[in-house]
Amino acid sequence: MAPSQSYEVTVVGGGLGGLTAALALRHRGIRVTVLEQAGRLGEVGAGIQTAPNASRVLLSLGLRHQLEAIHTEPQDQVRRRWKDGRIVALTSLGDHCKDTYNAPYWHYHRADLHRVIMDGCTDPDGPGPAVRLLTDSKVVGLDRTDPRRPTAVTEDGACHPADALIGADGVRSRVRDLMGAEDTLVFSGEMAYRALIPGDLIAADPATRWLVDRYQSTIWYGPDRHLVHYMIRGGQYLNVVACVPCTDDVAERWSAPAAPGELAAAFPGWDDRVPAMLSKAKDDVSRFALYYRRRDPVWMDGNVALLGDACHAMLPYQAQGASQAMEDAAVLAEELGAVTASGIEGALRRYVNRRATHAGMVQDASLRNKTFYHYPDGPLQEERDARLRSFEGESDVSYDWLWSGSPLATPDLGAFSYPFAR
Repeated sequence: MAPSQSYEVTVVGGGLGGLTAALALRHRGIRVTVLEQAGRLGEVGAGIQTAPNASRVLLSLGLRHQLEAIHTEPQDQVRRRWKDGRIVALTSLGDHCKDTYNAPYWHYHRADLHRVIMDGCTDPDGPGPAVRLLTDSKVVGLDRTDPRRPTAVTEDGACHPADALIGADGVRSRVRDLMGAEDTLVFSGEMAYRALIPGDLIAADPATRWLVDRYQSTIWYGPDRHLVHYMIRGGQYLNVVACVPCTDDVAERWSAPAAPGELAAAFPGWDDRVPAMLSKAKDDVSRFALYYRRRDPVWMDGNVALLGDACHAMLPYQAQGASQAMEDAAVLAEELGAVTASGIEGALRRYVNRRATHAGMVQDASLRNKTFYHYPDGPLQEERDARLRSFEGESDVSYDWLWSGSPLATPDLGAFSYPFAR
């Protein structure tokens, strides 16, 4: 491997994708500064799923024991009919994923996962130079007078030059705009309610106790809307994501709080178990307009490149948004870690070439699931349910394709032969 310690990278955005990139670059000996516009680093109160493809990246960064301490493991992925709750299909997770893909399917509280990755970035005893994390650092300008030293300019007037600049700043990426990339953002017409329902309320009610008796990831399919839920923090919370047609106020504002009663009211006529669980939501219910990006292979310009939602934002209908950003991070670090400063532009081009088609396929599948999940009762719904009963994947990508591969070219970082605890 070529020496990389002689150069530095600025990552704009301290979310899961940006911090995973920073940690992966640190493992390659690269000096990294993360610029985060918020006053403190952290994540929203919500759950997140990491399928084996993302788990494999996180395990390769030495986080196994930390992740084992914070994860909740679902045993199955269950698909249910909206009106009667009938199980349409069931996919084994748990030991099946570890035995088949040599990596787990785990659930987390986003803040817990974010903290573990952030600690890996700053741990003074970790490999490579510790990552420098700067908050209150909103990027408002990009100075490329010297194309080999792109400089991020923050709102307070500070300049942050580096040999490469990575925009990991989300669906409304400022770096993307400053880079001059095309505006590919599309409004889906839908929004997502998100809520964490206290697990003790779920466990205390005979109508919902089944949710804690066996941990599962559940998707309910219905006309024009669907519902996803799973337990996190070992049953402390039921994480809920409920996707419905978007209201005008949320479309205009992008996000807005919601009264707890709105969540259950958004699913009229559904199986009694749905209002039984949703009615237990408290005051932290929120609504988010759902946007995605059209497929776009232009992720870089010179020594500036994009990562995650900044280049391939997708609807949450494959639960792969963060996972694909983590794959980006692994490939980015592999390419940058193999060059000196003079080879950065070529390394970024190889990163894009390795990731754009793959992430684009997942984008497309997530978009097609918007229709696939929401068929009204009738022939198309019956055809979909029959397809799910012999499950290989929801749209055009199979779970075997999505979960079995490693984005890494280095075999020892993409494979794990040690056993998982049973």
